Amino acid sequence: MTERRRLVVIGAGPAGLTAALAAAARGVGVTLVDSAPQAGGQFYRQTAPGLGARRPQALHHQWRTWERLRDGLVAHIAAGRVIHLTDHHVWFVERQSGTTDGAPASFTVHALLGPEQEEPVTVHADAVLLATGGYEKVLPFPGWTLPGVVTAGGVQAMLKGGLVLPGRTAVVAGTGPLLLPVAVGLASAGAKVAALVESADPRNLARQARVLAAHPAKLAEGARYAAELARHRVRTQVRSTVVAAHGTGRLEAVTVAALDGDGRVRPGTERRIPCDTLAVGHGMLPHTDLAEALGCRLDGVAVAVDDEQRTDVPGVWAAGEATGIGGAALASAEGRIAGLSIAARLDSRTPERSSYASAAKARAGLREFFAAVDTVFAPPARWTEQVTDDTVVCRCEEVPASAIREAVDELGAGDVRTVKLLTRAGMGWCQGRMCGPAVAGLARCPETPSRRPFARPVPLGVLAREPGEPS
Repeated sequence: MTERRRLVVIGAGPAGLTAALAAAARGVGVTLVDSAPQAGGQFYRQTAPGLGARRPQALHHQWRTWERLRDGLVAHIAAGRVIHLTDHHVWFVERQSGTTDGAPASFTVHALLGPEQEEPVTVHADAVLLATGGYEKVLPFPGWTLPGVVTAGGVQAMLKGGLVLPGRTAVVAGTGPLLLPVAVGLASAGAKVAALVESADPRNLARQARVLAAHPAKLAEGARYAAELARHRVRTQVRSTVVAAHGTGRLEAVTVAALDGDGRVRPGTERRIPCDTLAVGHGMLPHTDLAEALGCRLDGVAVAVDDEQRTDVPGVWAAGEATGIGGAALASAEGRIAGLSIAARLDSRTPERSSYASAAKARAGLREFFAAVDTVFAPPARWTEQVTDDTVVCRCEEVPASAIREAVDELGAGDVRTVKLLTRAGMGWCQGRMCGPAVAGLARCPETPSRRPFARPVPLGVLAREPGEPS
């Protein structure tokens, strides 16, 4: 009897879950590895069981889709087709030498177990799907390191995962569609949302009318959020930005100002808003560390894939935000295509395009939709002009903007790597994930992914010990 081929899916969000279920339903043995204690990813982040949430669906939309994914996962686990490893933080994927049917013979996934991330675990597979999601892009401004300033996604995580209200009076600011559910979530949870400050001009969406009209469900979703904001009497300011956050010891107020057509602050429009919470975000970036370490080609800042979601490294697929930011529905479509492709390829077959035709159609439409949205919701073109010299840019290493400007203007640095070597910006615990876009902006050079050997810091003791096997 032929041994069942095994797939490791890294990430249990919409892309990873959908791919795991599609592959498992076609006979592939799947190990689903995720850093969270429960499946769902950020989009379907679940409330901790001990909190006893009576109506968790109130914190989510697309709840029925989540129920189908959750129930499917439970069924496959019970049948022995899926192993779900929670609290496993993957730091490296090792490609073994040798090939089978033109694909790498095997992969070893290295992870750290538990909240302390000190116990090593390895998982072996014939194929790997990278569904590692994305992370928030946050641009600095004076006062952004004050307690009370939180990323927009961080607020969502507090509300969904811990039923925690970060403050009583909030301002939501930055740019992008994520600001809408964050503002509505805060208001629905009982916070006073003093303002929603959007740096873009949503009226520019009219220029994308043809693309947007093809997605009435997305337009209806936006209209629902707008209605909720009106119901909670949330004031929305467009073409505006947070100039500074103020407070002694913690956030007490923010200054908001209008922007002109070039993205500069219009003098005389500054307005101070008292608040104890600022939720701020400027979009998302793909998580590509594992893909880069494997040698996968990138398309800009995202993992490059073909029509089957295959990377250019044989045996490695990628789906979801890692291949480009586009939300849960797009991630699920890509995950289904990847799962079907993997099941066929591990069986030495070419997948029938008809098997994923509907998912491919959804993928194409949603990619076009989010490309159109991205052209409208971009950070202000002149945001660096509001970053004062004493503003901390790299929080890990406490590097101010003045040091970065000096590295460029006086020491001749022309790229992010040189700035890093001269200032230590990006050398801290987060390895530049938080400050990378800001450093690139201040250095006036493009954002270039920096290939790292490991996706997260690893204790030397872990590297020295023999790794264990999952139970």
